[in-house]
Amino acid sequence: MPKLKTHRGAAKRFRRTASGKFKRGKAFKSHILTKKAPGRKRGLAKSTMVSKADNARVKEMLPYA
Repeated sequence: MPKLKTHRGAAKRFRRTASGKFKRGKAFKSHILTKKAPGRKRGLAKSTMVSKADNARVKEMLPYA
């Protein structure tokens, strides 16, 4: 069986945790930050887990993660 290719875009966006879940960054933190409240921006800076519905797709894109 040939080696599988890692989806490079996904590799830059997701990291696997020690428990096997996938960690991701939050959206909406790149521009137009003046109208966003400071607390909201702090919350967006933190990472979160990939949802259960998307977990299988991320796992397929990152076969060796």
